[in-house]
Amino acid sequence: MAKQGKVIIDRELCKGCYLCVRSCPVKVLAGDTEINAQGSYPVMAVTPEKCIACGNCYQVCPDVCIEVWEI
Repeated sequence: MAKQGKVIIDRELCKGCYLCVRSCPVKVLAGDTEINAQGSYPVMAVTPEKCIACGNCYQVCPDVCIEVWEI
């Protein structure tokens, strides 16, 4: 059975570089449609149930605004 994960994104710290979106092998993440306080379109988990806790998004995030937990 594959690992199940949970991804938490601090949308106010996210600058919208989308490196995490490109690194996700199961396409959990995508750009949000609402801007944050910085004026950026942050990332959001659009299909959180697909997360496999691989940690790719956490590793590539330059702003350290992503947490990944194995559940």
